[in-house]
Amino acid sequence: MNHQKVRLPSGLYFVGTPIGTARDITLRALDVLASADMIAAEDTRSLRRLMEIHGVPLDGRYILAYHDHSGAGARAKVLDALEAGQSVAYASEAGMPLIADPGYDLSRAASEAGHMVTTAPGATAVVTALTLAGLPTDAFFFAGFLPNAKSARRSRLEELREIPGTLAFYESPKRVAASLSDMALVLGADRPAAMCRELTKKFEEVRRGTLQELADSLADDPVKGEIVVLVDRACSGPVNEEDIETALKQALESHSVKDAADLVSKMYGLPRRPLYQKALQLGKG
Repeated sequence: MNHQKVRLPSGLYFVGTPIGTARDITLRALDVLASADMIAAEDTRSLRRLMEIHGVPLDGRYILAYHDHSGAGARAKVLDALEAGQSVAYASEAGMPLIADPGYDLSRAASEAGHMVTTAPGATAVVTALTLAGLPTDAFFFAGFLPNAKSARRSRLEELREIPGTLAFYESPKRVAASLSDMALVLGADRPAAMCRELTKKFEEVRRGTLQELADSLADDPVKGEIVVLVDRACSGPVNEEDIETALKQALESHSVKDAADLVSKMYGLPRRPLYQKALQLGKG
């Protein structure tokens, strides 16, 4: 057995769980799961299975479902347990709780009520991807999931374009092609990037290249699984007229002349008026 039952002080324990390979859980996390008076999880079935793999018995405890749709009722049960002096372990389906996963409202409520909040840390996909991508790690910005709608997604990318660090995103296999195309348009087609998927699992893969190369690669070779996209920081340099014209043409495919000029103006930090005139000419062509 790789765990031991210990007496835990009353408090809320956020437990990091594996992002793929079950053996990536820590010994301390197993101790917390074995010892907590109450257990809550984003996905009760996956946590129960993880505990079975590692021989952690429930010993009469049940696992409370706590996720984005469980509402205040489940949170109240956790807070009641804390108020009664119990220890509560909470785990996301995979990775660290709160990192693009539920738990923020629970953490805040427990802290505001004066209860101890701590963690048994473990794997997280964004940091794992950063170690593999081959991009700078001295500064990075985790942006989580981009919006579903194209216009909202491009607007969000515009906000992130000039951040002086590697950009990190979580993506679904159904949306990653569209997201990479929008990244190439808004952030720059030649910007170095990496797409990391199924990390720590059997079919782990890291694709490296420019944003445009990654977007093009998905046209013939779509992917499955959990995905992290990393994008190098913006690098200032001379603006190429051909690049500007290409960006305008791409923007005009789904934007009005005005909006296309606005988008490319922000992309390259150029005056809007001449770009608007150029977009008008391209739109008539």
